[in-house]
Amino acid sequence: MNPARRLILVSAAFVAFASSAQAQYSHDAQAVIARARAASGGAAWNSLRGWHEAGTDNGVTYERWIDPLRYGMRVETRADAGGPPQVRGFNGAGEWHISPAGQQTGTGDAEPLAAARTEDFYGVYGFLYASRFDAHGKLVGTRRANGKSFDVVEVQPWRAATRELWFDRSTGLLGRMIQHEGARTLTVELSDYRKVGPVKVAFRFVSTEGADGAARVRQIRSLDFAPADRAMFSLPAAP
Repeated sequence: MNPARRLILVSAAFVAFASSAQAQYSHDAQAVIARARAASGGAAWNSLRGWHEAGTDNGVTYERWIDPLRYGMRVETRADAGGPPQVRGFNGAGEWHISPAGQQTGTGDAEPLAAARTEDFYGVYGFLYASRFDAHGKLVGTRRANGKSFDVVEVQPWRAATRELWFDRSTGLLGRMIQHEGARTLTVELSDYRKVGPVKVAFRFVSTEGADGAARVRQIRSLDFAPADRAMFSLPAAP
């Protein structure tokens, strides 16, 4: 086949794939998400090749690595600053843990995989990549909270939890996420937006379950976008 024709066919296939992926979000949802993307860095999001954050989660020190190109996540927490970490990871196919004592466990069961995929997708703002992560989205409408007005988009990633994403109509930035699972409702408030490199992201996340649930605070202390070795997202061979 003529090389030029081959290039045309490959390019056409790529465009068709991207258009198909973007079509999984309704036109109105795409408009809201496009505004959020523009407000937080625009095309600069495409330049990210890694995601490494460190901070505290309810007072416990943690580090988290996420792959913004495809599913991959690793989280290390240390209840004792000088001790070995509790490690959990996800490589897109399996979810696993390593205890501080070094005991390894791994699973491909649907429920833990869905939980890991959910954390991974929303943790790296996967909804901003309409052609990268398989998800559906639709505009729910306009809501008000805390004296602000929000455009609410319901996003359902493939085999992960559906969430309502509340985008502040005055800034375009994501201000709240709500996840309904039966009688359980998880609400995450995002704030403390900061410019890091080419993008602007939230540094503070306050999560509550139900109206009377205790608040859980995650505060990012540092963030960089250095790419990680994909091997760190998989359970290492047992010694």
